Amino acid sequence: MNKAITDGLVLMPPPFSAGLNLWSRGDGTPGSGSYQGQANAALVTNDQDFAGCLELQKVDAVQKVRSFAQTPMQPGLYLRVTARVKAVSGNLPSVRIAAWAGDVAGVNVTAAPQAGPSVALTSYGQVVTVSAIIAPAARQGVDLAWGSVPVYGHFGIDLTGANGGVVRIDDLVVEDATEVFLRKMMDWVDVRDYGALGNGTTNDTAAFLAADAAADGRAILVPEGVFRLNSDVAITNRIRFEGTLSMPANRRLTLTRNYDLDTYASAFGSELEGFRRALQALFYFNDHNTLDLSGRRVDLTGPLDVATIAGLTSFTSRRVLRNGALNAVAGPAWATDTLTSVATYAPASPVTLTGVANVANIPVGALVEGTGVGREVYVKAKNVGAGTVELSQPLWGAAGTRTYTFKRFKYMLDFGGFDLLSRFEIEDVEFNALGLCSCVLLPVTGITFRFMANTLNRPLDRGISSTGTGCQGMFIDMCQFLSNESALPAQTRTSIAVNVNANDTKIRNNRVVRFAHFAVMNGSGHMVFDNHFFQGDDEAVGVRRAGLIFTQTNVSTVVSGNYVDNCFIEWGNEHDAAPEWNGEFSFGGLNVVGNIFIASNVTTAFRFVVVKPYGPGHYLNGFSMASNSFRVVSATTSRVEMVDTTLAALDFAKSFNVRVEGNSFFNVTQQIMNPVVVTHTQNTAADTWSVGADGFIPFGGRTRMVEAVMPEGPITNAGGTPRYVQPNATVGTGAGGNEVQLRWGEAMRGKVVVRMRMDLPG
Repeated sequence: MNKAITDGLVLMPPPFSAGLNLWSRGDGTPGSGSYQGQANAALVTNDQDFAGCLELQKVDAVQKVRSFAQTPMQPGLYLRVTARVKAVSGNLPSVRIAAWAGDVAGVNVTAAPQAGPSVALTSYGQVVTVSAIIAPAARQGVDLAWGSVPVYGHFGIDLTGANGGVVRIDDLVVEDATEVFLRKMMDWVDVRDYGALGNGTTNDTAAFLAADAAADGRAILVPEGVFRLNSDVAITNRIRFEGTLSMPANRRLTLTRNYDLDTYASAFGSELEGFRRALQALFYFNDHNTLDLSGRRVDLTGPLDVATIAGLTSFTSRRVLRNGALNAVAGPAWATDTLTSVATYAPASPVTLTGVANVANIPVGALVEGTGVGREVYVKAKNVGAGTVELSQPLWGAAGTRTYTFKRFKYMLDFGGFDLLSRFEIEDVEFNALGLCSCVLLPVTGITFRFMANTLNRPLDRGISSTGTGCQGMFIDMCQFLSNESALPAQTRTSIAVNVNANDTKIRNNRVVRFAHFAVMNGSGHMVFDNHFFQGDDEAVGVRRAGLIFTQTNVSTVVSGNYVDNCFIEWGNEHDAAPEWNGEFSFGGLNVVGNIFIASNVTTAFRFVVVKPYGPGHYLNGFSMASNSFRVVSATTSRVEMVDTTLAALDFAKSFNVRVEGNSFFNVTQQIMNPVVVTHTQNTAADTWSVGADGFIPFGGRTRMVEAVMPEGPITNAGGTPRYVQPNATVGTGAGGNEVQLRWGEAMRGKVVVRMRMDLPG
């Protein structure tokens, strides 16, 4: 930096040849005397050492030579004042650089030192150079530190010592010496100063480490060039890249003071490679647990295999990826790998395919499709030597040998290579899949993977996939899932926002738009709260599909506060190798409470809650549907619930602990409740009254219990005489088992309120 150039400052005083009237014999201030016409001063033009010089006889105790010119002084400026002097005759004096410091009012700043180190002249004819650095800053190497008050100076020299001697003085030189102090001023060290070559091939690791050791709190500059680092490098000081780095894929760069995407992108010359390297470092650097994408977008040309990037298969410390966008760029790397193979399945080994043809080519993480295969079954692992494939879930109806299709979707972030990854979090990241790929594949095992405030935009096949139990305790909060299939009729969509294999997920406050399904969920202990998921289309009398799908009988799950829009809840046991009831817990533990259900332009056959047994013998054993609002717009539906008997029915003779109450129904023909409260009027005296629950019993069930019979008004015999008797009740009568018989012991008539149930308390 040279302020004479950058700021246009005039620093040099005039040469002596320009006139001695320009040079003061005092302080250089206006009104002080000049050397013009002085007997002890003369201009010499033919000196053998100086092209033009002042010859001066010392006659004062301190013989001053000052330029009348005002040389500016400002913060950040370092001036070197240099004089070349030689003794000609007489006494030998001493010489020093000197100056007069002036403030904005033209007053001398007496606190500023105004004379530099003195140098004695020891012989005649010998040229002696004296200099001093003058600056506002009191840095090492500054001779006259003036501070911030002086704004200009009159520069020159002083002759001290014995009088009478004659000296010759070359033209004074005042120059900008700021560059001498630049390293200290700019607070950085350059890796080239420590041996880095930046030629792209020489290993510069040692130079980088040496620069980092020397920086001592200052920043490190990586100048233009390509610097090869063949080893792991951790930089403990701030660093700035003008050049770029190249490193082997298995070597790590850890930037402890600049751990963000901006710096890594600069270091490796691209945001994509910078993101890979920063993600790699995230798993090895304990001082930071968060990778900040700096609000920037990273374009991905193919899946990122995070386990391979990290060089790990197991990691359990908390790590966070946040604040940016990942954008899929079209290319062949996103193409789904599809393979068909023959294999054998035996329910006794519920998660194993044996005798798998071409097993070596079946990709781990692939979706499995075939007859008798439930939704969202994936390849969890394979054993090439044994010819087996391990599945994420059992198959409900695939006993024997048959052909399967395996589809390996491609994910923007693929954690499938981790055998164990826990406590990883993705926050405020936009996944722009753009119909090219899926978004996130979870690790094989792990706990508490967390998604917070992310947008999963237009995944081709899946938003978040679990192929094992890496979804255990997963959090999905405040995310948006935006379908790539919004324009398609609901029945033709294939994309799924989320699937779950393990327990205890918390899925809350999400917005999910027009997927085939919102979530396919195995496991239990889930909490599904306050989501809005809608799957309608623009079709007249459109087909509607399940939003939430539970795939095991006993789910111990709460679904509450959701806005279930043009879709329904389906509850089955498709992930069961023996789907018939075998003494296990049957359909129970599901609590559907306080939700808003709405549908539009549907047929009368549409239902909001569907139970689908995949084998016989099952029953309801602990189910609650309370305080929900069911509304149909621009249509009417017959009822809100049903049992899908395509494969099997429920056994309503074994229902326990079913609570259906406090719900509201709009444009629903048949309301439901349990217990059912009906009023029965018997106008003709009879010993046995048949009291029907009609269609009020949920799921078309049967009566199992009468809780109360309360007369309204008198119960009279055939002659009109009031009788004060209590009937006994027989449940499960009538063609559908949805009636009860009240037996009085004699012919009676009157009016009663009957409270009956489809279940028994368990």
